[in-house]
Amino acid sequence: MNAITRRGFLGLSAGLSAAAVAGCGSGPTGAATTPKAGGRLRAAFAGGGAKEVLDPHLANLFVEAARSKALFDKLADLGPDVAAQPRLAERWEPNADLTRWRITLRQAVFHDGRPVRAADVLSSYARILDPARGFRARSSLSVIDLANSRAVDDRTVEFALTRPFVEFPNVLAAFGAYIVPEGAEDFSRPVGSGPFAFVSFEPGKSVLLKRNPDYWEGAAHLDELQFVIANEESARVNALLGGQVDYAHDLTPTTARAHASGDRMTVVRSPNSAVQAFAMKLDRAPFDNRDLREAMFLLADRPQLVESTLAGAGQVGNDLYGKGYQYYADDIPQRVRDLDKAKHLIRKAGAEGMTIRLNTSTAAAGMVEAATIFADQAKGSGLTIEVVTGNKDTYWADILKDGVMSSFRSGAMPIETHIAQRLLSTSGTNVTKWARPGFDALYEKAVSTADATARAAVYGDMQRMLHAEGGYLMWGFADWIVGTATTVGGVSTAPANTLDWARFDKVWLG
Repeated sequence: MNAITRRGFLGLSAGLSAAAVAGCGSGPTGAATTPKAGGRLRAAFAGGGAKEVLDPHLANLFVEAARSKALFDKLADLGPDVAAQPRLAERWEPNADLTRWRITLRQAVFHDGRPVRAADVLSSYARILDPARGFRARSSLSVIDLANSRAVDDRTVEFALTRPFVEFPNVLAAFGAYIVPEGAEDFSRPVGSGPFAFVSFEPGKSVLLKRNPDYWEGAAHLDELQFVIANEESARVNALLGGQVDYAHDLTPTTARAHASGDRMTVVRSPNSAVQAFAMKLDRAPFDNRDLREAMFLLADRPQLVESTLAGAGQVGNDLYGKGYQYYADDIPQRVRDLDKAKHLIRKAGAEGMTIRLNTSTAAAGMVEAATIFADQAKGSGLTIEVVTGNKDTYWADILKDGVMSSFRSGAMPIETHIAQRLLSTSGTNVTKWARPGFDALYEKAVSTADATARAAVYGDMQRMLHAEGGYLMWGFADWIVGTATTVGGVSTAPANTLDWARFDKVWLG
């Protein structure tokens, strides 16, 4: 089974076995509206080459996340509002001061028939937290005091924390925090507790899975699920249109618009999946001046950016992360373009005639285009925006420390996680260099406040502070777009990286 390339998609049968093609039935026959059991769904994703592995703790790419979700479970995952909801954890309960959390596991079994136990949970988290391993979820799990955590019995885990933390369910839902059997290290034939079980794997080419009939949430509709690799979007689209795959991940807005009214594919959009922004550094000139930051906010024509850069496949942003997510401050009035006020603030800041370098890159789709449009929107304001395109391979590391303004993009995560990773004085990826002791104190107050209403009010205060003084010009929220054959049903519109995104146990073939 070979990966799909632009040149090779028409010859896909040379890469996909005859059984793979036969497993999906005939061509499109109309929208699938009633769940139906059986068949093999073939899903095309961009991949990571011959070095790909099935170790869920190493998952980083979208295809790795989707395969991990099919094979394994986490204790919790993120719902449509990007709030944690129970998965392998049947329920959780903190003590009075939020420093210990008791987790009750649901009755679930691994693919080899062994029950999922507290010992498996502790072993999985110990593996992730190993400082010598460098697993992605380690930073999220670092609030756990593993030495003082324990298995109460086979279905009960008691976690000790290093400090009070009401948002501990977000930790359980962290990207890559999957539960594997105690002592598992060999993932050449992985054993998980997810809705699909392992059949075969060719790194950089294909993974074939089969239905797990004993899945705790009920067996999948599909008999089999096959992931195939197609790194170029054109190859994924052409394979879908040619009937060689049934699901094509990560389509561009232009492709979606071209096929939205046709009958050859179904376009599925997941709103609010990725924020699009420009990041200004507050610790250096010229954006250590609040008036100039506000001027930049007022120069942005957000509807034009959404229409031009995202081909309309998104919503305007209001300089805050997490539109539609739990705790989002939707009561803050929407900013709109005001050129006259922006010019006044530029003069007030003493910045008239200044040239500002806006660093951007092809590291994420649409960033260069958005930067160019914003530079055009700034004309006539007294400022000149100079767009500088950097090295896509080092871009994210470069903008963390260098320059004054840069293009920025992020996928879905809880608002609390966004704050913890990017906006505290101690945050490791604080690209705007926002550092406010009062803001840090509000975060500590929020995560140690048990009452949900009071906690939401604190998050609201933090967002009002960010909206007034922060360095993120968050101009839009992009839809995540996939294409499916018209015979495919059950594909969710949940934001990317949440529970129901790329969740194939709920999908069926008509």
